[in-house]
Amino acid sequence: MGSRRKFIEKLSITTLGLPLLTSPVNLFSASCDSYEGPILKVAIMGLGSYGTRVAEAMVSCTRAKLVGLISGTPAKVEKWKAKYAIPEKNCYNYGNFDAIKDNPDIDAVYIITPNGLHKDQCLRVAKAGKHVISEKPMGINALEGQAMVDACKAANVKLLIGYRMHFEPKTVSVIQMRIDGEFGQPKFFQGQSGFTIGDPTQWRLKKELSGGGAMMDIGIYSINGARYMLGEEPIWVTAQETKTDPEKFKEGIDETIQFQMGFPSGAVASCLSTYAMNNLDRFFMTGTDGFVEMQPSTGYGPIEGRTHKGPLTQAHVTHQTLQMDGMAALIFDGKQPIVPVDGEEGVKDMKIIDAIFLAAKTGVKVEL
Repeated sequence: MGSRRKFIEKLSITTLGLPLLTSPVNLFSASCDSYEGPILKVAIMGLGSYGTRVAEAMVSCTRAKLVGLISGTPAKVEKWKAKYAIPEKNCYNYGNFDAIKDNPDIDAVYIITPNGLHKDQCLRVAKAGKHVISEKPMGINALEGQAMVDACKAANVKLLIGYRMHFEPKTVSVIQMRIDGEFGQPKFFQGQSGFTIGDPTQWRLKKELSGGGAMMDIGIYSINGARYMLGEEPIWVTAQETKTDPEKFKEGIDETIQFQMGFPSGAVASCLSTYAMNNLDRFFMTGTDGFVEMQPSTGYGPIEGRTHKGPLTQAHVTHQTLQMDGMAALIFDGKQPIVPVDGEEGVKDMKIIDAIFLAAKTGVKVEL
């Protein structure tokens, strides 16, 4: 198992048997036949496995289109150019992509590179006057995240973070139930996020590129999930780290962290982030009047879940298709998703991650 991407694919129920959706049900836009508004023209930076997934999902978008490529691998660029009919003038490498400043074909750049590269790449894209979409985590700590927010504000461009679950129909329905008071007062959240990571030489196990281990990869889902399921911001964290393979998980690369968060209402969260266990992709939240359980809760395929009122039945649509159309609606129309996807939202998660690492290192409760 080489990456979180493969893990999430395997946990998700396959959609290969479903009919192809050329015009998916979209929470944010009209059908392809009727939509006549502006199209968000996107260049993808980083043509790896997740960049590939985003590109394939964008084929079905109504309001967003892949128009440019940024990569350090010429062979990938040639392959993608042919597959997606990308003109040569819209293709760049990591050395010359500042030239997008003079390219009116590109509105935004989606940064899908190792975490440790996000900040500098974001600052360069913002300086070029293009909107920035950064995959999560947005950087390797909150200071980097805030620098990204500040740079994009100074350049008067949007900074959005790849929180695809904020557009996923079952997740959105659960958040709306919580907002509507159908769970009563939320009391407890449990998030389990993890898988057994493979290749010990990959960038995710290199501190300078990843910023950490499982917490910076899969653990962020439980952090973000606790916040949108409970509807509050945590005020303290505690954490305990377990490391069984210090050779594979070197200094600064967490293998397994259990962490707890406390919220102003008295609600608490108990979560697990790991690179050492499989079959973990579960959210549970209970309140005074009801509950919700989701498993898989963040996988790429159909999310499955139930509440005290019965199963969640919203139709599955490719998450990245909804995300990119939703982001286009946000940029062009100011239409916000049910939970923000802006840079400030990303910084909130980064501050919590920083606090979890500190709590795990010191063994003390860290106030937020």
